[in-house]
Amino acid sequence: MPSRDDAVALLHAWVDNVGLRNHMRAVEVAVRSYARRFGADEEVWGLAGLLHDLDWEKYPEEHPLRAVEELRSRGYPEEVLHAILAHRHDFTHIEPETLLDRTLLACDELTGLITATALVRPSGIEGLEPKSIKKKMKDKTFAAGVDREEVVRGAELLGIDFDEHVANVIAAMREIAPELGLVR
Repeated sequence: MPSRDDAVALLHAWVDNVGLRNHMRAVEVAVRSYARRFGADEEVWGLAGLLHDLDWEKYPEEHPLRAVEELRSRGYPEEVLHAILAHRHDFTHIEPETLLDRTLLACDELTGLITATALVRPSGIEGLEPKSIKKKMKDKTFAAGVDREEVVRGAELLGIDFDEHVANVIAAMREIAPELGLVR
């Protein structure tokens, strides 16, 4: 199995946009935190989170098919590839079946909403609570690219209370908040 260092090198080779890289790192840290919670393989789950949008910048019209093709050729585990395909179930028609699939989907859009919210707060991610995220979700013009239905569906797929899920992802992102530019 390729290492995290291999994955980071691949990410840097394929993704130039710092915002997208930060998003991928945010998803990675959130997915890793759930791996610990569920007793799963943190390294495998982390790879899915880190690489889920690998081809978004270069091949948005084919996302995530090109990434999966590249990752398969490099020997990434099938469970990582399936999760990446399932996070775009609307395009790939691969439904989230495994706990990793559901976790990746549950963390993807939510990290974007958390990031956007933290960026407009004077204190960044510090002190950010689920109620602030729920308030921002109601404003359809705020972070308009975030699929609110997918955010809600993610918590449902995990069988976790929405507020608890949001709090879990915020806590995970705080671990690397300086890297993500979310600290003031």
